[in-house]
Amino acid sequence: MTGDHSSKQYDADLETIRSNVLAMGGMVERQFQDAIAAFRTGNLELAARVMKDDEAVNRLEVELDDACSHLIVRRQPTANDLRTVMATIKIITDLERVGDEATKIARNAIHLHKRGIGPINHYETVRVIAEEASEMLRSALDSFARLDTEQATALIAQDASIDHGFRSITRSLATFMMEDPRTISASIDTLWVAKAIERIGDHAKNIGEYVIYVVGGKDIRHTDFGAAKILETEED
Repeated sequence: MTGDHSSKQYDADLETIRSNVLAMGGMVERQFQDAIAAFRTGNLELAARVMKDDEAVNRLEVELDDACSHLIVRRQPTANDLRTVMATIKIITDLERVGDEATKIARNAIHLHKRGIGPINHYETVRVIAEEASEMLRSALDSFARLDTEQATALIAQDASIDHGFRSITRSLATFMMEDPRTISASIDTLWVAKAIERIGDHAKNIGEYVIYVVGGKDIRHTDFGAAKILETEED
């Protein structure tokens, strides 16, 4: 009876942490959306709110890390249970970093719009990868909520698309700067925004990799696991 009670309490504690991690995911998802909206519209109040919200995200990271540490000490999980807790800690870190990247976007939105809009449409330059990264983040959180390995694996291909888009943006902005020196400052701000979006895609992909680790016990970081799975699907 004692062991059964302990197991039920562990499950309850872990579920509370998972729920709070998903709540944190919702917070950073809104941060990212608001940051992109501020970049698109020049709404400086919205940009300032994104930067302020990062403080709450940082506090939640500390609280959740502490909760995971206490869970390990109190319940001493083994095997898959320990794997789940360790992966959750890493997911918390990636979510906090998404918040950091959203803050960078908001900060660059302020710099850009205080100087006035230049001769290029800065939002349109990053619109496609911003939409892709937003979808990736949503899918990553959904795959974590449902422990869906197929959805998690698909994130790897999506990240490759964002990486390709970022390289295209870099080339386009370099051309703008060479052709018209007046665009240099604004183009650099836009490039930093594009880089932050690309990094958000990386963090979403990381979450997918941790989901695969929790479910299957396979650490696919720095491997061709995703490419192999995608190829298998195409061949079928």
